[in-house]
Amino acid sequence: MNKVWACLCAGDILLRREGADGAFSLPVGEEPPVPLRPWNRVTTLATLPAVPSPATPAFSATAPATPAFSATAPASATAPASATAAVPDSSPSGSLQVVRLDRPVTGVEGFEMMNLRASFDVLSAEEYALAGKAAELIYWDQNSKFCGCCGAPMKFETEISKRCTNCGKELWPQLATAVIVRVTRYSVPGKSSVPGQGSVPGQGSVPSSKSCVPGQGSVPSSKSSEPGRDSVLGGLSPEEVLLVRAHNFRGPHYGLVAGFVETGETLEEAVRREVREETGIEIANIRYFGSQPWPYPCGLMVGFTADYVSGDIRLQRSELSAGDWFTRDQLPPIPGKASIARRLIDDWLEQR
Repeated sequence: MNKVWACLCAGDILLRREGADGAFSLPVGEEPPVPLRPWNRVTTLATLPAVPSPATPAFSATAPATPAFSATAPASATAPASATAAVPDSSPSGSLQVVRLDRPVTGVEGFEMMNLRASFDVLSAEEYALAGKAAELIYWDQNSKFCGCCGAPMKFETEISKRCTNCGKELWPQLATAVIVRVTRYSVPGKSSVPGQGSVPGQGSVPSSKSCVPGQGSVPSSKSSEPGRDSVLGGLSPEEVLLVRAHNFRGPHYGLVAGFVETGETLEEAVRREVREETGIEIANIRYFGSQPWPYPCGLMVGFTADYVSGDIRLQRSELSAGDWFTRDQLPPIPGKASIARRLIDDWLEQR
């Protein structure tokens, strides 16, 4: 069984590189790719998850259903040759070894530290998923050292659970679930919008009397709320998409409305609330699109599509710096391909 090593330090992951211009991959070998200290805990996940990808086959999953937890750390001073000689194929199988390094690895031939986000562009979909899973487990471990009930130390019970050494409270990694939605509207004859003016009432939004949701004036009501009808509906196509720019975006790009699910909400209620709070518009025909783990630090993004109903864009300035309706020919910079936001936007672009 191959051992795939996910060694992380402060948001960077250690990758193997074949030559100056060679391909990147997660290190594979019976021993760790770099020397570890006795306190560097090695968490072993003996069954690698199957991650479907259009370009590469899914992982094999032949390990036992309930693997034992390993917490051993080799103390050798040098990395064995087997750790640097093996290169994983496009569909690794075996066990995932998760390690938090004390410091970045530098000056080791054939290895390079890379930011986890950047690794999306150089790793296979399967290996990026493994790297993200490892990052989430390390974040959880670092933030669950003590019991939230009594303050006593927590101890690993299994590879992905802990138990309080005093009161016995059990703890598992927790996800912060967020929704993200692509809102589109249909072009109405004689009504044009000017990108860049959507944040001003009446400048770039279709009046509510010309609402673009089925049954609201421009589209026959007999076509209302049918799943999958957002590409072509009543002879009209969704020509504009709602894009926003949040204050916390790292680059100059625009994205989609997104936000965390609140206690007691359904996913659909969260979608409707976030759109209303952040942009002031009303939507309908909310449909599930897909989901994506988001290890920054421990999120699950659940994607939806929806149709515009009414209202002018009025931005929630505490969250957003800009927002507007954009056509396919006048898009601003959009998110990178690592995000589900990009998948949602690309799906709309392909409907043309």
